[in-house]
Amino acid sequence: MERIGGVKKRVLPPTFEIAAKRWLDTWEPTVAKNTQGIARLALKHLQPFFGAKLLCDIESGDIQDYQRSRLQAGVDGRTVNIEVGKLRQVLKANDMWTAFMGKVKMLRERHDIGKALTPDQEAALLAAAAKSDSACYTATMLALNTTMRAKEIRELRWEQVDFMKRELEIGESKTAASTNRLIPLNRAALKALAHWAGRLPSADPKHYVFAWCENRQVDPTRPTKGWRTAWRNALKQAGFKCRFLDLRHTTITRLAEGQASDQTIMSIAGHVSREMMERYSHIRTEGKRHALDAIAQTPEQPVFEDVVHQIEDGDSDATRKPLN
Repeated sequence: MERIGGVKKRVLPPTFEIAAKRWLDTWEPTVAKNTQGIARLALKHLQPFFGAKLLCDIESGDIQDYQRSRLQAGVDGRTVNIEVGKLRQVLKANDMWTAFMGKVKMLRERHDIGKALTPDQEAALLAAAAKSDSACYTATMLALNTTMRAKEIRELRWEQVDFMKRELEIGESKTAASTNRLIPLNRAALKALAHWAGRLPSADPKHYVFAWCENRQVDPTRPTKGWRTAWRNALKQAGFKCRFLDLRHTTITRLAEGQASDQTIMSIAGHVSREMMERYSHIRTEGKRHALDAIAQTPEQPVFEDVVHQIEDGDSDATRKPLN
């Protein structure tokens, strides 16, 4: 109720579209750009379904219908949960979420989507990427040797790379732990970056390592949109499917197999918890086998040799008990 001209009148809540814009204007200045982007994308998907509805007209069944429709469209549970989470934030900002508590459940999320490439897959992918596109090849080499995310690679500037010290510094990233972290460059990463730099002799330190390019027009002051076509072609030629993020999984897995400490891995990858690191690390079976083989001890005298002889000689059941 609001008093208008001395008369109390009922004022209806805004539509979701208007409420979402108000919430976004207030909330965005408090979070990182990457988080802003995630929210805007979520609201973009929510708008066609809820945009014209008054907040008071949204019911729990509507949210459940939205979840079903997104799943039927092939969207994973994690993404749908992010979208419903933004819907919840808008409703909370207008004191209207209480009615949905206990009625709207988040979807089950999969934590086994990521995978680590085998050495043969790595070799096949790099060979295919080298033929397909040199930018894609360089980006793939960086991902496989630094744990960098696709966005971190896309937005890398030459001023962040120190060839003399053989290291690079990550700029703004997904999390506070990932931002401004220092990553040493191994021989493979250094060679790939040096080769790429050789193609750009006039590059300015402020320029992006991977410049924006469209219709044969290059603008080094803007970052590339990515390597989607080249990446797909490389995967097709390599003969398997994976996500670019799986290269990060692969690198963290290899670090774990190489006996790097948890603290070292988290420092390189920018993780804030052991739980998150374990989500990315997929110790391969061969790695587990080597670890167990390394601790195997061969006794000087076979422990069961005498027992086996006794059984073969037809001794009583009592002699067989040690084997049970």
